[in-house]
Amino acid sequence: QVQLVESGGGSVQAGGSLRLSCIVSRFFISHYCMGWFRQAPGKAREGVAVISDSLSTGRASTYYADSVKGRFTISQENAKNTVYLQMNSLKPEDTAMYYCAAKGGSCYGIGREPDFAYWGQGTQVTVSS
Repeated sequence: QVQLVESGGGSVQAGGSLRLSCIVSRFFISHYCMGWFRQAPGKAREGVAVISDSLSTGRASTYYADSVKGRFTISQENAKNTVYLQMNSLKPEDTAMYYCAAKGGSCYGIGREPDFAYWGQGTQVTVSS
């Protein structure tokens, strides 16, 4: 059974930081594009950041939504089969349920929900002004 478990969410004041973690079982994340999505009440789910290992360069490829560039950093630790999202300079508009997701192969751009087959249950992030 494939399982993705997120942690690290919580409540924080504007300007603060949080680090989200996603621990994956049953498959190796090095073979997948791993992504973070978020969904705020009354809004559509949107891709935040994605990461995958590049077979051609040997380096990780990352893509970010314009709204989080310069503030969020996605990374992964293959030995622990874990992906992270470091969130700095948080804003009230970052408030949402954050989901970890996975799809086979490499990332080629910011994640699109229909392409991701595996999902975690989400972790809530609330940013107060």
